[in-house]
Amino acid sequence: MTTAPSPMLPLQGAVLAVLRGDSTLTALAPGVYDYVPEKAAYPFVVIGEALETPVNAHDRFGRETVMTLHVWSQHRGHSQGLAIAARITALLDHQPLTVPGLAHVVTRFEFSQTLTDPEPPGDIRHVVLRYRVITEQLPA
Repeated sequence: MTTAPSPMLPLQGAVLAVLRGDSTLTALAPGVYDYVPEKAAYPFVVIGEALETPVNAHDRFGRETVMTLHVWSQHRGHSQGLAIAARITALLDHQPLTVPGLAHVVTRFEFSQTLTDPEPPGDIRHVVLRYRVITEQLPA
C-alpha cells in the first residue's frame, strides 16, 4: 500500500469548482479566487490557507485538511459578508465533494468569525470561515 497523495491541491480545485459553479453565490459575490487580481471588485471570496494532517486507518491512508476561506466586503456592517458566508456553508458543510484522485469522506464547518479592517478608511469587512475535510485514498 502506497501513501495517499496530498489532498491540498485537488481540494482547492474541488472547492473552487463548487463555489464558482453556484449561481446564487456568484450573484452575491461574483469573484471567487485563489489569487486575488489587483483590481478585484468587492465583495469576493478567497480560498485561503490549509493545514493537512494524516488520519490513517489500519487498511488505508487518509488525510484531514483544514481549509480557511475568506469573504471580503465593503458593505456597511457584516450583513453582506455573513450572507455570502451562509451560502458557502450551505454548499460545503456535509455536502458531497468530488476530489480528483481521492475519496471524499466528509466536509464539516468548524467556525466563522467577523472582522473589521482597522486600517483607514476602515470600510473593509472580513468573514473568516474554516472547514475540516476528510479524504481517503481510493480503494485499490
